Amino acid sequence: MRNTYESPLSSRYASAAMQEIFSPDKKFRTWRKLWIALAETEKALGLPVTDEQIAEMKAAADDINYDVAQEQEKKVRHDVMAHVHAFGVQCPTARPIIHLGATSCYVGDNTDIILMHDALRVIRKKLIGTIQALAKFAMEYKDVPTLGFTHFQPAQLTTVGKRATLWIQDLLLDLEAVDEQLAKAKLLGSKGTTGTQASFLELFDGDYEKVKKLDQMIAEKMGYENVFAVSGQTYPRKLDSQILSVLSGIAQSASKFSHDIRLLQHLKEVEEPFEKNQIGSSAMAYKRNPMRSERISSLARYCIATAQNPAMTAATQWFERTLDDSANKRLAVPECFLAIDAVLMLYRNVAEGLVVYPKIIEQHIRRELPFMATENILMDAVKRGGDRQTLHERIRVHSMEAARVVKMEGGENDLLSRIAEDEAFGMSHAELSAILNPADYVGCAPRQTADFIQEIVQPIIDENKAYLEKGEEITV
Repeated sequence: MRNTYESPLSSRYASAAMQEIFSPDKKFRTWRKLWIALAETEKALGLPVTDEQIAEMKAAADDINYDVAQEQEKKVRHDVMAHVHAFGVQCPTARPIIHLGATSCYVGDNTDIILMHDALRVIRKKLIGTIQALAKFAMEYKDVPTLGFTHFQPAQLTTVGKRATLWIQDLLLDLEAVDEQLAKAKLLGSKGTTGTQASFLELFDGDYEKVKKLDQMIAEKMGYENVFAVSGQTYPRKLDSQILSVLSGIAQSASKFSHDIRLLQHLKEVEEPFEKNQIGSSAMAYKRNPMRSERISSLARYCIATAQNPAMTAATQWFERTLDDSANKRLAVPECFLAIDAVLMLYRNVAEGLVVYPKIIEQHIRRELPFMATENILMDAVKRGGDRQTLHERIRVHSMEAARVVKMEGGENDLLSRIAEDEAFGMSHAELSAILNPADYVGCAPRQTADFIQEIVQPIIDENKAYLEKGEEITV
């Protein structure tokens, strides 16, 4: 056993791919790529930077001497300058021009943006995979009637597949939000200590056009088309708030799904996967607890709460720069991404392994459908010559009595028998039973499901086939 704290987001929940994005190696290698991009661009714009210096930096780009950086940080208490020093130790020729004209946020903030966008692309893949799993489930069960619930009280029938389309619809909104963030992606660029680019204007002898080109050329070298037109020392902290708001939206969707599955599992209508040797309870051996859905709910709640941090940070920044954001965002941003990564792994796992129990669903329908069919029964009885007002009152009385038997005596719903025995209706039990075909009470649900999947969802899946991957192993 280790004697130091380790985040369960890393040791238990999140994928290796997401952990790699927020790893020290990824961070500091990106810093070095940014320093190389800065040097290359400064050379291209006429500053005295040599090919030899750039080649030396590139040769050491991925070989980070952490021991040197750590020792230097103990002395200077500044992580960026410690790594500038460490890079310079490996690149003595390039040392005079490493970080030339830049401030710490040049590497720190640009790297944070790059990592968040890389992480969003991983989340996007997982969203597509989860949507695909739910789409398959929706089509398989599009015609299977089930009780709809409003206020968790039995309502008009829907279908098992139609209910799944509601989960998909939420995820499509989340996918749109992810795509919107990626579509407007931009770097901070090279803005200097207060965003005025004064140091670069000095380096280029007052040539403003070269200062502007520096900004844009660095962005292009790092794979971006645009930079923020204006900034303080940092990129606007509203960006963190916006991106984590997207993650919070995914958490909200996943949490809603997980609550629905937990309720359905209580009803014994639908269950999440349960492995052959899985133990549901240490005390009650018969139990099949919905632990995966519960974990989705738990991690989603954590993400929703964590997403409030960058909102408060954005609201409390002072003028061109304060440092009260740093420690907070080092925790909030990676952990929110790792949590959502885990949530979507679980979500897809559950969606791919959902177990439906049609007989239980039919049993629940039989108990409630007679109440829902009373309007149809009333109409048929009126067509046979009955008085609508009289029959309505008799159905009301019979319904109240049938409900009393179910609730007070624990009996079966005998409403049909009561109506069949009431001469005012003139309908046999067989005729009444014929009215109670559940498929006649689901409205457009099957066609809505088919249209939604075929016309809206499947094109999105087809467009993203290159990004679809197998579901990942989860820790249960």
